[in-house]
Amino acid sequence: MPLTERGREEARRLVPLIRSHRIGAAFVSPSQRARETAQLIGVHDARVDTDLREWDYGGYEGVTTVEIQRTWPGWFLFTDGVAPGPPEHPGESVEQVGERADRMLGKVDAALANTEGAVVLVAHGHFLRVLTARRLGLPPSAGALFQLATGTVCRLGTEHGRPVIAGWNIRATPSA
Repeated sequence: MPLTERGREEARRLVPLIRSHRIGAAFVSPSQRARETAQLIGVHDARVDTDLREWDYGGYEGVTTVEIQRTWPGWFLFTDGVAPGPPEHPGESVEQVGERADRMLGKVDAALANTEGAVVLVAHGHFLRVLTARRLGLPPSAGALFQLATGTVCRLGTEHGRPVIAGWNIRATPSA
């Protein structure tokens, strides 16, 4: 599924934010819209990594939270999971997404050890929320605590050797 025009505009606005950092390595989800976002923000040499793919929503693929909650009041992805789907999209538990996030963080750490610059990840909101929780040493379900807006940059870093959120939902200021 391609980006919407709004998504393209949000991505273009991020270019100055991305350019303000020295990029040492970049990884991108295999999805069309993530790859398009990477191109639009000026990250042309990002390595496609399947660990960055979107959460497999199984039987809930394409179904909104409101629609799910009509039959399961109070349903919440991070605590209640997904309905089983077809063999090609069986669905993932939050723990399985956490395992992917842990693998990705290992790749990020390896890249950081071999470069002077930042590592950029272009991926999907739910996955990145789980990845953030894991980087902070929290269980995957703690991704529920991080609201992540589209068209924003988030920075994870360290302070005194401990993982921290250095910036969250950073938006570029619209050009005048």
